[in-house]
Amino acid sequence: MMPYSPSGLFPAGRRPRPTYREPHPVSGAAVAAGATGTAAWLVIFGLLGRDLAGYAWWTLLAGALAWLAALVLVRYGDRGVATGIAIVTAGGWSIAAAAVAARWWISGDWPLW
Repeated sequence: MMPYSPSGLFPAGRRPRPTYREPHPVSGAAVAAGATGTAAWLVIFGLLGRDLAGYAWWTLLAGALAWLAALVLVRYGDRGVATGIAIVTAGGWSIAAAAVAARWWISGDWPLW
């Protein structure tokens, strides 16, 4: 007598669960590299400003350029580096916004115009 083999209509036994893997996983080193590079980028651009308004505008421009680079990296490059760029850019913009808000609170005059 021939051994019985299931047709596949009703699976016999438990099948192994599928494993989904990313083709390019995010690593901590890549995030750190993106964060370090972006921090230097924002500091260099921030030093171009002669006063608070200049610092804020240069930081805004540098952050916008960094975000464009991050968008390109998300699509075509390393998503870990893009993550580091996004995190540090958000932090840099927050520092600039806090400085502008503090000056506005103290002086009562909007410092960016």
